[in-house]
Amino acid sequence: MSDEQYFARTPRTESSGALRRDVTLTVDGRTLHLATDRGVFSRGEMDVGTRILLDAVPSPPLSGNLLDLGCGWGPIAATMAARAPSATVWAVDVNERAVELTRLNAERNHLPNIRAVTDDEIPGSLSFDVIWSNPPVRIGKEQLRRLLSTWLSRLSDSGEAWLVVNRNLGSDSLAVWLSQSGYRVDRLVSKRGFRVLRVRPATHAADQPAH
Repeated sequence: MSDEQYFARTPRTESSGALRRDVTLTVDGRTLHLATDRGVFSRGEMDVGTRILLDAVPSPPLSGNLLDLGCGWGPIAATMAARAPSATVWAVDVNERAVELTRLNAERNHLPNIRAVTDDEIPGSLSFDVIWSNPPVRIGKEQLRRLLSTWLSRLSDSGEAWLVVNRNLGSDSLAVWLSQSGYRVDRLVSKRGFRVLRVRPATHAADQPAH
């Protein structure tokens, strides 16, 4: 499968159908079974960057609106939803197959607080208390910056985003650009070739210690 397919709206690769692979994810002692498929990022296993992100992030707010940007088959959204069952978790992806998989996985694992959607289905007035993302860096620098500008601008004043980016694919230059764009950026974790960034608006209401 070419890299471009998983961030295409409609993947060229046919679905595996009944032969979809399952991935087991444990969240705070709870076992989740998540289906993956062809044409979606990291089919058949959780990628290293996402694992590092989920190990690094603090628990999300127990209520409010949370965003999984570039949800794929939903491991980040599922973790958010399991840890914050009273919050609304918006799982967004351009890939329609990914959105359908995340919806399926929410149903299978009894996570009714997940709203898996394409970007045009999220109300324009909505702001987010937390964004977690393993962003699609392979779409190219300019497209990635446009994507992040769009969604980071929708953080609440006290909100924060946690991003995991491969160092060889520009994590440090991305951190510099985010700082130059007016965000407060902390480089918190460096592991197995990935960097985890915490990004907050300049108007962030309070300085919270990193976890």
